[in-house]
Amino acid sequence: MAKIKTVYVCSNCGNKVAKWVGQCSACGEWNTFEEEIEQKVKNSSYTPARKFISKPKLIKDITYEKEQRIDTLNNEFNRVLGGGLVRGSIVLIGGEPGIGKSTLALQIAARLQKYKTLYISGEESLQQIKLRAERISEEYNNCFILCETQMENILRHSEELDPDIIVIDSIQTVHTERSDSSPGSISQIRECTTEIMKYAKENGKPVLLIGHINKEGNLAGPKVLEHIVDTVLQFEGDRNHIYRILRASKNRFGSTNEIGIFEMQSIGLREVTNPSELLLSQNEEAISGVTVSATIEGARPFLIEIQALVSTAAYGNPQRSSTGFDIRRLNMLLAVLEKRAGFRLAQKDVFLNVAGGIKIDDPAGDLAVICSVLSSDIDIALPKDTCFAGEVGLSGEIRPVTRIEQRISEAEKLGFKRIFISRYNTKSIDIAKFKIKIIGAGKVEEVFRNLLKK
Repeated sequence: MAKIKTVYVCSNCGNKVAKWVGQCSACGEWNTFEEEIEQKVKNSSYTPARKFISKPKLIKDITYEKEQRIDTLNNEFNRVLGGGLVRGSIVLIGGEPGIGKSTLALQIAARLQKYKTLYISGEESLQQIKLRAERISEEYNNCFILCETQMENILRHSEELDPDIIVIDSIQTVHTERSDSSPGSISQIRECTTEIMKYAKENGKPVLLIGHINKEGNLAGPKVLEHIVDTVLQFEGDRNHIYRILRASKNRFGSTNEIGIFEMQSIGLREVTNPSELLLSQNEEAISGVTVSATIEGARPFLIEIQALVSTAAYGNPQRSSTGFDIRRLNMLLAVLEKRAGFRLAQKDVFLNVAGGIKIDDPAGDLAVICSVLSSDIDIALPKDTCFAGEVGLSGEIRPVTRIEQRISEAEKLGFKRIFISRYNTKSIDIAKFKIKIIGAGKVEEVFRNLLKK
């Protein structure tokens, strides 16, 4: 009996070695090698017909046509994609288990009544999908369901049915005869994704792939999987919160700065068209340590609530904890408060939270963070009709931020009476056209004095 030959494949970059090593010599990552059976290329029982034969062309002879997009009838999903699904593109949606990836894909397949959709599931039975469809309460007049995991059968059914859009849930459950490895292995994922890419490009069919993530939060499988697809979307959110955020980490047909916000309900995912109203507290009582920041994600401005709690350290070592905000940046801002503004926080616990389970990396939230810490430290509530938008430097100066007019307009629309911004931002805007009071400041001390004066 012939001995089975095995190799070790790096799950991060796909590099192959003959024996296990701790660090990958190609990408430098540690403990990423997984044992797999050496791939044996077989004669597949499915041979797709070639639609065309590629020939080299001069650049000047190439005719360009604007890519045709399919409206998914989901404004948040369209926003992240850059206007809709591009024909022949492959979109990979990744996220934690139970976050709502399958629900999102099923809702999109249901809404596309004008297009024939093939939903392929390798994880659920027909009855389970039917129960989910009834819970979502969508009409499925033109959506076909197929429970299949073999790649050759999937492609054969796709050519026979000739759907306009294909959804595969999930790519880790699909396997091909061309590889001896088990489903979900690196070689299987690579081979199956490559076959799907060939079919999508040759037939002009957009494909939605759902992918699992590993314990580090990255898409499972080698990085080559992300290189093959056209768009990589990350579906984020805490399962203990109702909000879900869809981000694009790669998009060949649009921007990667856009986000889509959804609210998880019992009947599925609902689009959040105005996230500011949902992310702000409706509590009328003034509470210390609560401020509002005017932030921007992509092209969308919205207001978020930042909560801080400062208390005397119960033990010798003070704690620093942050949820939704970079802990290293929080430590920097606390050092600025200690050095430049004279607040003694070295022996106090500081806890920071961004309400709603939202994660922000916009530097314009710095001013709101230090004001919330100040408010909690002195236990004085700040006015609820005040918001902030400014970056704080190491010397305590308030630096200007981008898209300041959009931030001010969003605050004015939601009924805020005043907004604190950088003094340098006031030079580039027409203050007279806004009804909200705009206060420019150059140092954090100026903001504190203005907030605390009687």
